[in-house]
Amino acid sequence: MYMAKKNYVSALFDFAYIPSYEKSIEYLATNLADPEEWEFTGVTEVKYSILRNYLEHIFRKVKQEGKVLYTTNNSHACFNTGLVTKNLEEIFALFESHKKAQKENNPPFVFKAFLKASDIQLLTVFPGNLPEIANFFQKPEELIFNPSCKLIPQIDHIIEDNITRFPSHMQGLDNAEIRRRLEGAITEVTKKVKTNYKIAVPQYYDNKIQLLLPLCLTAGSPNPDLALVAHKISPDTYTARTCLTLKMAYNNARLIVKPQSSWLKP
Repeated sequence: MYMAKKNYVSALFDFAYIPSYEKSIEYLATNLADPEEWEFTGVTEVKYSILRNYLEHIFRKVKQEGKVLYTTNNSHACFNTGLVTKNLEEIFALFESHKKAQKENNPPFVFKAFLKASDIQLLTVFPGNLPEIANFFQKPEELIFNPSCKLIPQIDHIIEDNITRFPSHMQGLDNAEIRRRLEGAITEVTKKVKTNYKIAVPQYYDNKIQLLLPLCLTAGSPNPDLALVAHKISPDTYTARTCLTLKMAYNNARLIVKPQSSWLKP
Protein backbone atom coordinates (compact mmCIF):
# COMPACT_ATOMS: atom_id res chain seq x y z
CA MET A 1 0.00 0.00 0.00
CA TYR A 2 2.90 2.34 0.63
CA MET A 3 4.19 3.74 -2.67
CA ALA A 4 6.70 6.27 -3.89
CA LYS A 5 5.30 9.78 -4.18
CA LYS A 6 6.51 10.25 -7.73
CA ASN A 7 4.24 7.39 -8.87
CA TYR A 8 1.34 8.40 -6.66
CA VAL A 9 -2.04 9.27 -8.14
CA SER A 10 -4.95 9.75 -5.75
CA ALA A 11 -7.96 7.62 -6.69
CA LEU A 12 -10.10 9.56 -4.22
CA PHE A 13 -9.25 12.95 -5.73
CA ASP A 14 -9.75 11.57 -9.23
CA PHE A 15 -13.25 10.57 -8.10
CA ALA A 16 -14.25 13.78 -6.35
CA TYR A 17 -13.38 17.40 -5.86
CA ILE A 18 -12.99 17.85 -2.09
CA PRO A 19 -13.23 21.47 -0.95
CA SER A 20 -11.92 22.24 2.55
CA TYR A 21 -10.39 18.78 2.79
CA GLU A 22 -8.23 19.73 5.78
CA LYS A 23 -11.27 20.85 7.79
CA SER A 24 -13.23 17.73 6.82
CA ILE A 25 -10.37 15.47 7.88
CA GLU A 26 -9.99 17.32 11.18
CA TYR A 27 -13.74 17.06 11.86
CA LEU A 28 -13.71 13.33 11.13
CA ALA A 29 -10.71 12.76 13.38
CA THR A 30 -11.70 14.95 16.32
CA ASN A 31 -15.51 15.06 16.36
CA LEU A 32 -17.03 12.15 14.47
CA ALA A 33 -14.90 9.01 14.55
CA ASP A 34 -14.06 6.97 17.63
CA PRO A 35 -10.84 8.63 18.88
CA GLU A 36 -7.48 7.17 17.94
CA GLU A 37 -4.03 8.44 16.98
CA TRP A 38 -4.18 9.68 13.40
CA GLU A 39 -0.78 11.37 13.35
CA PHE A 40 2.69 10.08 14.08
CA THR A 41 4.46 11.10 17.28
CA GLY A 42 7.13 13.75 17.00
CA VAL A 43 5.60 15.80 14.19
CA THR A 44 5.53 19.58 14.60
CA GLU A 45 2.15 19.99 12.88
CA VAL A 46 -0.80 17.63 13.07
CA LYS A 47 -2.12 16.92 9.57
CA TYR A 48 -3.76 13.55 10.31
CA SER A 49 -1.48 11.85 7.81
CA ILE A 50 -2.47 8.34 8.93
CA LEU A 51 -6.15 9.14 8.41
CA ARG A 52 -5.49 10.66 4.97
CA ASN A 53 -3.59 7.57 3.90
CA TYR A 54 -6.32 5.33 5.33
CA LEU A 55 -9.15 7.07 3.45
CA GLU A 56 -7.30 7.00 0.14
CA HIS A 57 -6.65 3.28 0.31
CA ILE A 58 -9.98 2.26 1.82
CA PHE A 59 -11.63 4.06 -1.09
CA ARG A 60 -9.48 2.12 -3.57
CA LYS A 61 -10.50 -1.12 -1.88
CA VAL A 62 -14.26 -0.48 -1.83
CA LYS A 63 -14.15 0.75 -5.41
CA GLN A 64 -12.34 -2.43 -6.43
CA GLU A 65 -15.01 -4.48 -4.65
CA GLY A 66 -17.85 -2.55 -6.30
CA LYS A 67 -19.03 -1.13 -2.98
CA VAL A 68 -19.27 2.54 -3.94
CA LEU A 69 -23.03 3.11 -4.01
CA TYR A 70 -24.73 5.42 -6.52
CA THR A 71 -28.28 6.75 -6.81
CA THR A 72 -30.17 5.59 -9.89
CA ASN A 73 -29.63 8.94 -11.64
CA ASN A 74 -26.00 9.24 -10.46
CA SER A 75 -26.83 12.44 -8.58
CA HIS A 76 -25.10 11.13 -5.45
CA ALA A 77 -22.58 8.51 -4.35
CA CYS A 78 -21.33 7.22 -1.03
CA PHE A 79 -18.98 4.66 0.48
CA ASN A 80 -18.47 3.10 3.87
CA THR A 81 -15.28 4.47 5.45
CA GLY A 82 -14.89 1.46 7.74
CA LEU A 83 -14.76 3.87 10.71
CA VAL A 84 -17.30 4.14 13.50
CA THR A 85 -18.38 6.70 16.08
CA LYS A 86 -17.89 6.27 19.83
CA ASN A 87 -21.28 4.52 19.88
CA LEU A 88 -20.31 2.23 17.01
CA GLU A 89 -22.38 3.89 14.28
CA GLU A 90 -20.81 3.37 10.87
CA ILE A 91 -19.43 6.45 9.11
CA PHE A 92 -19.95 7.13 5.40
CA ALA A 93 -18.55 9.60 2.87
CA LEU A 94 -21.28 11.33 0.84
CA PHE A 95 -20.79 12.91 -2.60
CA GLU A 96 -22.97 14.72 -5.12
CA SER A 97 -22.50 14.99 -8.86
CA HIS A 98 -20.11 17.69 -10.08
CA LYS A 99 -22.08 20.22 -12.11
CA LYS A 100 -18.96 21.11 -14.10
CA ALA A 101 -17.58 17.60 -14.47
CA GLN A 102 -17.36 17.88 -18.25
CA LYS A 103 -15.31 21.06 -18.12
CA GLU A 104 -11.55 21.10 -17.63
CA ASN A 105 -11.41 17.40 -16.73
CA ASN A 106 -13.14 17.90 -13.39
CA PRO A 107 -13.87 14.82 -11.24
CA PRO A 108 -17.40 13.42 -11.60
CA PHE A 109 -18.38 14.11 -7.98
CA VAL A 110 -17.99 16.69 -5.21
CA PHE A 111 -17.48 15.64 -1.61
CA LYS A 112 -20.29 16.75 0.72
CA ALA A 113 -19.57 15.35 4.19
CA PHE A 114 -18.59 12.49 6.44
CA LEU A 115 -21.84 11.32 8.02
CA LYS A 116 -22.88 8.67 10.50
CA ALA A 117 -25.42 6.05 9.40
CA SER A 118 -28.38 7.72 11.11
CA ASP A 119 -27.78 11.18 9.63
CA ILE A 120 -30.90 12.43 7.85
CA GLN A 121 -28.82 14.01 5.08
CA LEU A 122 -27.51 10.56 4.19
CA LEU A 123 -30.78 8.69 4.65
CA THR A 124 -32.68 11.18 2.48
CA VAL A 125 -30.48 10.30 -0.49
CA PHE A 126 -29.92 6.62 0.32
CA PRO A 127 -33.05 5.46 2.17
CA GLY A 128 -32.39 1.79 1.43
CA ASN A 129 -29.35 -0.31 2.20
CA LEU A 130 -26.12 1.57 2.74
CA PRO A 131 -22.86 0.20 1.28
CA GLU A 132 -20.87 -2.48 3.10
CA ILE A 133 -17.36 -2.10 4.48
CA ALA A 134 -14.31 -3.36 2.60
CA ASN A 135 -13.61 -7.05 3.03
CA PHE A 136 -10.05 -7.98 3.97
CA PHE A 137 -10.93 -11.32 5.50
CA GLN A 138 -11.61 -13.77 2.68
CA LYS A 139 -9.08 -16.10 4.34
CA PRO A 140 -8.99 -15.34 8.10
CA GLU A 141 -6.20 -17.87 8.62
CA GLU A 142 -3.84 -15.51 6.76
CA LEU A 143 -4.11 -13.00 9.60
CA ILE A 144 -2.20 -15.23 12.04
CA PHE A 145 1.37 -16.50 11.76
CA ASN A 146 1.45 -20.29 11.46
CA PRO A 147 4.21 -21.50 13.82
CA SER A 148 4.60 -24.77 11.93
CA CYS A 149 5.76 -22.93 8.81
CA LYS A 150 9.33 -22.03 7.86
CA LEU A 151 10.39 -18.42 7.35
CA ILE A 152 13.00 -18.02 4.60
CA PRO A 153 14.19 -14.40 4.19
CA GLN A 154 15.85 -13.06 1.05
CA ILE A 155 18.69 -11.37 2.90
CA ASP A 156 20.48 -9.92 -0.15
CA HIS A 157 17.34 -8.28 -1.45
CA ILE A 158 16.38 -6.88 1.96
CA ILE A 159 19.77 -5.21 2.39
CA GLU A 160 20.37 -4.03 -1.17
CA ASP A 161 16.90 -2.61 -1.81
CA ASN A 162 16.10 -1.25 1.66
CA ILE A 163 19.34 0.09 3.09
CA THR A 164 17.96 3.65 3.34
CA ARG A 165 15.24 2.33 5.67
CA PHE A 166 17.77 0.95 8.12
CA PRO A 167 18.74 3.04 11.19
CA SER A 168 21.18 5.77 10.20
CA HIS A 169 23.84 4.40 12.55
CA MET A 170 23.82 1.14 10.55
CA GLN A 171 23.89 2.50 7.02
CA GLY A 172 27.64 3.12 7.14
CA LEU A 173 28.47 -0.43 8.25
CA ASP A 174 29.84 -2.97 5.82
CA ASN A 175 27.42 -5.50 4.36
CA ALA A 176 28.82 -8.37 6.42
CA GLU A 177 27.99 -6.60 9.70
CA ILE A 178 24.54 -5.56 8.47
CA ARG A 179 23.89 -9.14 7.40
CA ARG A 180 24.92 -10.50 10.84
CA ARG A 181 22.60 -8.08 12.64
CA LEU A 182 19.73 -8.71 10.24
CA GLU A 183 20.04 -12.49 10.41
CA GLY A 184 20.22 -12.33 14.21
CA ALA A 185 17.11 -10.13 14.43
CA ILE A 186 15.16 -12.42 12.07
CA THR A 187 16.18 -15.53 14.04
CA GLU A 188 15.09 -13.85 17.26
CA VAL A 189 11.70 -12.69 16.00
CA THR A 190 11.02 -16.08 14.37
CA LYS A 191 11.43 -17.71 17.79
CA LYS A 192 9.24 -15.09 19.46
CA VAL A 193 6.37 -15.28 16.98
CA LYS A 194 6.20 -19.06 17.32
CA THR A 195 5.30 -18.64 21.01
CA ASN A 196 3.25 -15.44 20.66
CA TYR A 197 1.32 -15.12 17.40
CA LYS A 198 0.15 -11.61 18.35
CA ILE A 199 3.61 -10.26 17.50
CA ALA A 200 2.76 -10.67 13.79
CA VAL A 201 0.63 -7.74 12.61
CA PRO A 202 -1.32 -8.17 9.36
CA GLN A 203 -1.12 -5.60 6.58
CA TYR A 204 -2.84 -5.37 3.19
CA TYR A 205 -0.61 -4.77 0.19
CA ASP A 206 -0.77 -5.65 -3.50
CA ASN A 207 -4.19 -7.27 -3.05
CA LYS A 208 -2.99 -9.74 -0.43
CA ILE A 209 -2.49 -10.12 3.29
CA GLN A 210 1.06 -10.04 4.58
CA LEU A 211 2.46 -10.20 8.12
CA LEU A 212 4.70 -7.61 9.78
CA LEU A 213 7.35 -8.79 12.24
CA PRO A 214 9.44 -6.47 14.46
CA LEU A 215 13.19 -6.40 13.84
CA CYS A 216 15.40 -5.22 16.71
CA LEU A 217 18.71 -4.30 15.11
CA THR A 218 20.16 -1.93 17.71
CA ALA A 219 22.11 -3.64 20.47
CA GLY A 220 20.65 -3.06 23.92
CA SER A 221 17.42 -1.50 22.64
CA PRO A 222 14.09 -3.28 23.27
CA ASN A 223 12.42 -1.26 20.54
CA PRO A 224 12.22 -2.50 16.94
CA ASP A 225 13.96 -0.55 14.18
CA LEU A 226 12.13 -2.03 11.19
CA ALA A 227 9.21 -4.26 10.27
CA LEU A 228 9.97 -7.37 8.25
CA VAL A 229 7.27 -8.16 5.67
CA ALA A 230 6.49 -11.89 5.46
CA HIS A 231 4.05 -13.63 3.16
CA LYS A 232 3.12 -17.20 2.28
CA ILE A 233 4.63 -18.72 -0.85
CA SER A 234 3.48 -22.28 -0.10
CA PRO A 235 1.34 -24.00 2.54
CA ASP A 236 4.38 -24.54 4.77
CA THR A 237 6.68 -21.61 3.93
CA TYR A 238 6.82 -17.84 4.44
CA THR A 239 9.30 -15.67 2.60
CA ALA A 240 10.44 -12.12 3.33
CA ARG A 241 12.11 -9.91 0.75
CA THR A 242 11.55 -6.41 2.11
CA CYS A 243 11.30 -4.39 5.29
CA LEU A 244 9.46 -1.19 6.16
CA THR A 245 10.04 1.71 8.50
CA LEU A 246 7.65 1.63 11.44
CA LYS A 247 5.69 4.57 10.02
CA MET A 248 5.21 2.79 6.70
CA ALA A 249 4.22 -0.39 8.54
CA TYR A 250 1.63 1.38 10.71
CA ASN A 251 0.07 3.09 7.69
CA ASN A 252 -0.32 -0.26 5.93
CA ALA A 253 -1.57 -2.14 8.98
CA ARG A 254 -4.17 0.53 9.85
CA LEU A 255 -5.97 -0.09 6.58
CA ILE A 256 -7.27 -3.40 7.95
CA VAL A 257 -7.88 -2.45 11.58
CA LYS A 258 -6.35 -0.33 14.32
CA PRO A 259 -3.26 -2.35 15.33
CA GLN A 260 -3.53 -3.76 18.84
CA SER A 261 0.17 -4.39 19.11
CA SER A 262 2.76 -3.85 21.81
CA TRP A 263 5.40 -2.85 19.24
CA LEU A 264 3.66 -1.15 16.28
CA LYS A 265 2.57 2.31 17.38
CA PRO A 266 1.95 5.57 15.46
